[in-house]
Amino acid sequence: MEVDAPVDLDATIPSEIETLIGEDDYLTLKKLENKLAHLDVMEFVGYLKKDMRNLEKELVHAQEEPGCSVALHKYSNALVDVLPPESDSSIQMLRPDEKPDVSYSDIGGLDTQKQEVREAVELPLTNRELYEQIGIDPPRGVLLFGPPGCGKTMLAKAVAHHTKASFIKVVGSEFVQKYLGEGPRMVRDVFRLAKENSPCIIFIDEIDAIATRRFDAQTGADREVQRILLELLNQMDGFDQNTNVKVIMATNRQDTLDPALLRPGRLDRKIEFPMPDRRQKRLVFSTVTAKMNLSDEIDLEDFVSRPDKISCAEIASICQEAGMYAVRENRYMVLSKDFNKAYKQVVKKDSDTFDFYK
Repeated sequence: MEVDAPVDLDATIPSEIETLIGEDDYLTLKKLENKLAHLDVMEFVGYLKKDMRNLEKELVHAQEEPGCSVALHKYSNALVDVLPPESDSSIQMLRPDEKPDVSYSDIGGLDTQKQEVREAVELPLTNRELYEQIGIDPPRGVLLFGPPGCGKTMLAKAVAHHTKASFIKVVGSEFVQKYLGEGPRMVRDVFRLAKENSPCIIFIDEIDAIATRRFDAQTGADREVQRILLELLNQMDGFDQNTNVKVIMATNRQDTLDPALLRPGRLDRKIEFPMPDRRQKRLVFSTVTAKMNLSDEIDLEDFVSRPDKISCAEIASICQEAGMYAVRENRYMVLSKDFNKAYKQVVKKDSDTFDFYK
């Protein structure tokens, strides 16, 4: 719609009447002229907004697909919007700006495990051309297994931190839902969400909650867990190598997992995280205490050389408890006696552990 030009009041008012109009009346007429022009512009804007609404409706119709969900107007049943695919709201995806702040330097030791994980997960996402030039397919999935507290989850966080891929973290027990069919649907939602936001890393912790060896289930709950496992196997079989989606699973009970999940083609790389040896203990102590204010009298080698089998998490707990003893005594420096107390507190003998139950 074209806006008419403002009316020239001087040209429309006869000369004999113009002499009868005072200066105030002339200014009033000019103001009326500007208001009329403004109303014409507002009318034009109204038509423009109406055209934009019609265009939005056409775009909504263009997005329609068979089987999609749509939103209708309450009274006219007119199509308002095309709804996104239904997904489980409990699935949390970390965007690149929400990544964990754990880096490889924060993990003491585990040099072999770091290299294997980076080759299997990080390198295919950042330099896929290298695998294409060699003529091999990158690993589809990685299994991290070992005793609790040996750095499996922490290494997965470091991988997420050093890549630009999206990151989905799910615990295996979250797939076990109340109603029949909800668990397999959640598995499908996880993999669909990962494909839509590729490159993406799916981290499933405590996978043994749903991936134990199959048997003749006697209850409906056991059969539902087996259906979840079958859906997981199906999703990993249907994985396209070009989707840039990697799967990391972690467990401390590898011996209970179903052999179908462990076969090559699903979990191509299996990385063990053993209990730390003497060298590993030294590296973990050095990494954890690097930011602590320690006294010169502390000899970390004394704690490293002790024969007790302790995990990396227990070493971090010893350092944390030693710092808490210093805080309790209102000191700004951790002393050797603090470490001795913390070591005895965290590392308990078997005889001391069960004294409570006698």
